[in-house]
Amino acid sequence: MAPEETRTTTSAPHPAPAPAGAPAADAHRPPAPRAWRTRLVVVGIVLAALNLRPAITSLGALLEEVRDGLGMSGGVAGLLTSVPPLCFAVFGVTAPRLARRFGPGAVVCAGMVAITAGLLVRPYAGGTAGFLAASALALMGIAVSNVLMPVIVKRHFPDRVGSMTGLYSMALALGTSLAAAATVPMTESLGGNWQTGLAVWAGLAGVAVLPWLLLVRDRGDESAAPERRAATEARTARVEPSAPLRITRSRTAWALAVFFGLQATAAYITMGWMAQIFRDAGVAAGTAGLLLAVTMVMGVPLAFLIPRVAARLPRQGPIVVVLGVCGLAGYAGMYLAPAAGAWAWALLLGVSNCAFPLALTMVGMRARTGAGVVQLSAFAQSTGYLISIPGPLLVGVLYEATDGWGVPLALMAALMVPQMVVGVLAGRDRTIEDEAAARGPRGTDRAHGVGD
Repeated sequence: MAPEETRTTTSAPHPAPAPAGAPAADAHRPPAPRAWRTRLVVVGIVLAALNLRPAITSLGALLEEVRDGLGMSGGVAGLLTSVPPLCFAVFGVTAPRLARRFGPGAVVCAGMVAITAGLLVRPYAGGTAGFLAASALALMGIAVSNVLMPVIVKRHFPDRVGSMTGLYSMALALGTSLAAAATVPMTESLGGNWQTGLAVWAGLAGVAVLPWLLLVRDRGDESAAPERRAATEARTARVEPSAPLRITRSRTAWALAVFFGLQATAAYITMGWMAQIFRDAGVAAGTAGLLLAVTMVMGVPLAFLIPRVAARLPRQGPIVVVLGVCGLAGYAGMYLAPAAGAWAWALLLGVSNCAFPLALTMVGMRARTGAGVVQLSAFAQSTGYLISIPGPLLVGVLYEATDGWGVPLALMAALMVPQMVVGVLAGRDRTIEDEAAARGPRGTDRAHGVGD
């Protein structure tokens, strides 16, 4: 293996023809495993992304049955809406350290195993405490995989960050909408048992383990020579900070973290309350559920398109503004004519919720090195999910306090304004490494004007 690796990394761009009599296959041997690993990484990314939301949306579809089956109080059921972002924030912080110790691919593989185990165990855990603990195990696997997906993309596809982020964002949106739409009919077809209806999603997670297990066993994802990775990063770097990167001193990192948190707030409010808003306006329950599914499905094509467009632009602010305006229009429509224009508002909010794949794309674009992407991804997602925790709970409190949806909808619309502001700041053409390198001895940021 070592001689082949040496030949691969030191060979000239146009190697001389093989000597007469040498086996022709030898000249093509190194590219074959690389191509095989690349295809396997693509499959692994897609399967992992498909499993990053069914643990949440499948539970939402059967929440009433779960409450009745476990004797769960309304307060505990309400807390379930805040458990996912809380787990994403708490466990996502550990992803960089785990990635440095074991490698991103191995951690994602372990994350898929945790999702599989959590989904399989939680319906049969025998009580509310066990159900929450098993859910936390699955959410822990989702949290570390959330953080490391941009890292995997940046490492394996540095020249295709937009297209690959779009592919995995589309798969994530597909998994989200699939679990929301299919859980109830699948449960009914399996005998109507909510435990079976939840546990069946462990099968999809188990399939996602396989490609990552093969990659870790092959060591293709983790065994690239450190010297080769360092040389690659050195070639793409303009300025490298001489000191360890202090992510909390980066204005871009903070802007991206707040943008991530506000878009997550909007997404969780939509998933938790949009159907109820339509039902209270007189829309039939089945139609309200279908409207929510339409909002989620909008993310499938747009999650593939938006990152590709964003990656071609030096600044992503215009996309941020367009998505924010769609959100404002959707909330205004739900306030003025929730039933009459229900389909239009669902479509507009579906477009607005595509700020998520845009945020993931910017994570890959605002850091130049692999280490920078790890730090930025962990910081932006962990901080962002912490910011998003109060949103769904506050909407519920305001709804009960005012006995209507006017004030909650005003809050949702108001949050769109700072989301657009910080999104424009996060979308500026700069990297966190440049910001760290340009800080003066007194803590001033000489790079503040770069890219403005």
